[in-house]
This record gives sequence, structure tokens and C-alpha cells, in this order.
Amino acid sequence: MDQYSYYLSIERRLSPNTVAAYGAEVAAFLSFLGGKAAVECTSEDVIAYMSSRSGELSKRSQARSLSALRSYFDFLVLEGERKDNPCDKVDAPKLGRYLPEVLSVEEVTSIIESVPDSKPGDLRDRAILEVLYGCGLRVSEACGLLISHVDFDKAFVRIVGKGDKERLVPIGDPALEALSAWLEVRPEPAAPEYSDFAFLNLRGKPLSRVSVFNMVKQRAMLAGVRKEISPHTFRHSFATHLVENGADLRIVQEMLGHESILTTEIYTHIDSRTWQRSILEHHPRR
Repeated sequence: MDQYSYYLSIERRLSPNTVAAYGAEVAAFLSFLGGKAAVECTSEDVIAYMSSRSGELSKRSQARSLSALRSYFDFLVLEGERKDNPCDKVDAPKLGRYLPEVLSVEEVTSIIESVPDSKPGDLRDRAILEVLYGCGLRVSEACGLLISHVDFDKAFVRIVGKGDKERLVPIGDPALEALSAWLEVRPEPAAPEYSDFAFLNLRGKPLSRVSVFNMVKQRAMLAGVRKEISPHTFRHSFATHLVENGADLRIVQEMLGHESILTTEIYTHIDSRTWQRSILEHHPRR
């Protein structure tokens, strides 16, 4: 498993979160085998495992689970431990086009402006929300944002995304102002290695992804927004609003750090869904 994790991290350059998720999935599968060696595993074993989890996982989660197992057996083939990948004979569940939850501009504004500016924690939360939406960041990118990567004069942020790939993202005045206000009251780092992290908790340590998830849900609830949202909802909303306002899809792709334009194209479907709903709601024969 250590070698497999090394393979994912170094050779495939996957993010630490993905490496941990794949490792946990493979460990669960090996436990399911009950002592049977992975080199002796058959397609029937994979199917039996997937069937055992079908009731607890969504189709998308099942597809991710199968993807983790497929990568593990690919690794064993590369290492010469097996000659074949038993997952090649297992069909992934059919997935429909996933359209994520999106906030309106008014809902985004409502959530951000509902955060007071009286306490350090409030200033930090407001800065995080502004950066998540204003730059379209992943939650891990926001948590790992470094002060030295923010160019306040040129209004750009250097982001280290998935696979340690870097990109430059413009940052608007609202996000810059919120970030500046937070940095003025930011607590002293608990250790020297935390000194460059933009977002720290009140004990001086970098924020975790879970704490940002909880903060976003709480702030949305207090603002009266009842949609089921997460930090990623701000990223989806940012991209959708850009497309709705006529931004070039290639530019949106660059800003989001998508490897493939096909991933970015989902926001054209969200835009279509929006105007379709509007037409149907106002149709004279509705």
C-alpha cells in the first residue's frame, strides 16, 4: 500500500486527498476479500464487492470506487504482480450529466454580506467566501492559499491546484479588500511553517477543509439560503455566472484549472438549464 500511495503521489501526481481516498477504498476492498491475495482476485470478486456497496453508495460514488480499484490493479500490472486488470471486465454504472447546485448572484451577495465585520473570525470567514467565489477556488486551494502568492498591486493570485499545477487567477477588489481586512487582524502563526498561510484559525494553525465546509453551511443558513451547498458551490456559481455573462469557455477553463475543456462545458449546460426554466415559467401556455 505504501508503494501504491507513492505511485499515485509521484508518478500520477494526484492530490493528497485523492491519494487518501483511493487508499481507503483499496483497503476496504482488500478487507472484503477476507485474506484472499489481490494477485488472485477475479472480476467476480470486484463485482461482488461493488454489489455489496451498491445500497450505500450513489452511482457516482460507485464509479469513483471502481476507478480506485482499477488504478490499484493497473499498479500491480506495472509492478509485474499481475498480467491483467480484473476491473476491465466490470462495467461502471451509467451516470447522467451531473449538474451541480448553483447560487444566484443575489444569493451569493446575501451570504457574503450577512457576515458581520466586527470580530476577527467574521473577517476571516468573509475573506474566505469572497476568495472562493471571486477566484473560483477549490476548498483545498483556499485552505492552502499563501500570502506570498497574492499580488495586491497587480490583482493576481498564484494558485497551486491538483497535481501541483500552478495557475494565475485574477482577484477582484471585493476579495482583495476582504483579504486585506482579515490580514490586519490575523493571529500570530502557531509555528514558523504556518507564517505564510493566508487563513489561520484563532489558534494560529491552518484551516482544515472540514472547518471551511462547516463555516459555509452555517453562513448560508444564517443568510436564509436553504439550498444544500458546500464551498464548491461558490466555485460552480462563479463559473456559471461567468458563462452567463459571455466569458469565453477557454478562459473559464484556465481560471478553474480544468485539464480538459469537457469538464468546463458543464457550465454551458447549467446556463441552458437556467434559461430553459425561465422560458417555461413565463411561457403563455405553461
